[in-house]
Amino acid sequence: MPLAALRSVAKGQNGVGAFVLQCKRLDFHYCDWAGSSKGMNSFLKHTLPSFAKKHPQIEIRVSPRPSKHPVIKASYINGREKAICVRNMEKEEILQKAELLRDASGEKLKRTLNKPVKSLNESIRGVWSPFHGARYQI
Repeated sequence: MPLAALRSVAKGQNGVGAFVLQCKRLDFHYCDWAGSSKGMNSFLKHTLPSFAKKHPQIEIRVSPRPSKHPVIKASYINGREKAICVRNMEKEEILQKAELLRDASGEKLKRTLNKPVKSLNESIRGVWSPFHGARYQI
């Protein structure tokens, strides 16, 4: 009896075996002078060092942008980038935005509002027919 080889090769899936974080770099842009960067400057001094220690797999870059609003840019392993403007935000809100970018996959957002719901099960109420219910006579 001859041996048959495997016909398909297992595909790698994120989360099976080892988890690979999709975000590879976070860029923090700020202005020393502008008032809209006050929260970002506070975040960079107090919160960013602990955030960077918790996530050593993410490259973190900090760069000044004079006369511009503060921005966080994320680069992902699929080559896409996302940016969030954090003007006039407190350091806690900026941390939430940084975590949002860290946890994102980098894929484009997909609209799901206009697609109908598909199901293998019939409706709980059943199929409607004009012959169901009370009979009305005119």
